[in-house]
Amino acid sequence: MDQQAEHRADRIVKSYEEELRRLRELIARMGGLAERQVADSAYALVRRDSELAGEVVGRDAPIDALEREVDAFCVRLLALRQPMAGDLRFIIAALKISQDIERIGDYARNVAKRAIIIAGQPFLGGVNGFQWMAQLVQRNLKDSIDAFLREDAELAERVWAADAPVDDIYTGIFREMLTHMMEDPRNITAATHMLFIAKNFERIGDHATNIAETVHYAVRGAILPEDRPKADISADLPPSPPA
Repeated sequence: MDQQAEHRADRIVKSYEEELRRLRELIARMGGLAERQVADSAYALVRRDSELAGEVVGRDAPIDALEREVDAFCVRLLALRQPMAGDLRFIIAALKISQDIERIGDYARNVAKRAIIIAGQPFLGGVNGFQWMAQLVQRNLKDSIDAFLREDAELAERVWAADAPVDDIYTGIFREMLTHMMEDPRNITAATHMLFIAKNFERIGDHATNIAETVHYAVRGAILPEDRPKADISADLPPSPPA
């Protein structure tokens, strides 16, 4: 290979590496926006801050726009670069992860919408369960994104195994809200909103786990077991008897 051809080859490799770095940056931006949405929706709920909740509802568009940008960018890379092996898995992972992050943004927006509705109603039970649940899913989301950016399969495995406590809290909230409904029918509307909020947080946790599974496959080329730790048994629970 002559010097000119070698120089062209070096430029192509450098350009490809820059494109992969750009893809990481897009996912990092999406993840950061989603983390903020989850944190702010939880804060708005607990603090009964309708103004902040309204801001969360209105901030969903940038995540959607980034998801479309990642989609187009990945399609372009696949078409023009024809990546193989690890690079192919990485690009496909970015495509799937962007979809999970977009859904997380949607769930955070749903929490904020219901937080506005219940801001003027009595808060049934305590807020500790919701606070703790939100903190857990935020941590799992952050760690799953970090695992992708660092290509850290071990961190991805830890996130994958950390979903059960989220389900435990959701099951507890489910029981509590059913009890409030049975004790006084006037609680049904507020309790239903609270149940939907808890379910949205639980789904955010599921999507964080999905990201972790995708990262593990991208790095190791191996699929994690299908029977991941789950503790959401709310569908099988009978209503708790009134105290």
